[in-house]
Amino acid sequence: MTPAIDLKKLETAAAHVRAKWPDLKPDAAVICGSGWSSVLDVIEVVDRISFSDIPHLGAPGVVGHAGALCHARHGGKDVLVFQGRRHFYEGEGWTPVALPIFLCLKMGVGDLLLTNSAGAIHPDFSPGDLMLITDHINQMGDNPLVGPHHEIWGPRFPDQSNVYHPKAVARLRAASGKSGVALREGVYLATRGPVYETPAEVRACRLLGADAVGMSTVPEAMLASAAGIRVGGLSCMTNFAAGILDQPLTHDEVTETATVAMPRMQKLLQSWIAQS
Repeated sequence: MTPAIDLKKLETAAAHVRAKWPDLKPDAAVICGSGWSSVLDVIEVVDRISFSDIPHLGAPGVVGHAGALCHARHGGKDVLVFQGRRHFYEGEGWTPVALPIFLCLKMGVGDLLLTNSAGAIHPDFSPGDLMLITDHINQMGDNPLVGPHHEIWGPRFPDQSNVYHPKAVARLRAASGKSGVALREGVYLATRGPVYETPAEVRACRLLGADAVGMSTVPEAMLASAAGIRVGGLSCMTNFAAGILDQPLTHDEVTETATVAMPRMQKLLQSWIAQS
């Protein structure tokens, strides 16, 4: 059985970050998925802390995740930006996955934007498209809230009706309109990874109602929503899911497509920050 979230480790990590930035009161936070770290190139970075320097977080084990927590600023707004994330499939349990959400809670973040790279399942989606996540399906075979209940994560049985908060969804739509960056909308399905899905699994995902598939985001969304943070989600379609094209899937394709889409990702993020 996967160990439950270790609250003492989270407290240690939060104390380390707060000692570094004692007066910081972020207006919002962003967790960057694969290929998203370069969105910071268009906003001011005031300071940064390496993931490896934050107790119990550790460096990401995936290419495309820079592995730094940044205090960024844009348009007079202070933002926490996690350049990368820890994944459940890295085998270190839920604590490093939950740690960024705990830091957001401790620092008073009210709005959190979760981003990722995903495989397109919807027949109208193409690589390079950006998708606003309206809902998700958890197919990871596990849940970060399993284990002893801690009040910091909200009620024992959190409602999942609006994990992606209506105000967060509206904020992303407004950012899309202001920036002129088009957004698809759809349901994101998370698998445990680290393998890509088989063609049969992708067909099953589509039957379940998924428009895109990946290996992250859902655990953070569940934790943040349960704890009362307004969650928004964005996926960059970096490839077609397995079986849609007659070619193998590679992580290089993920990072290459994200690089091409980066100018639109950056423009959308700037607009999203301005909406706070």
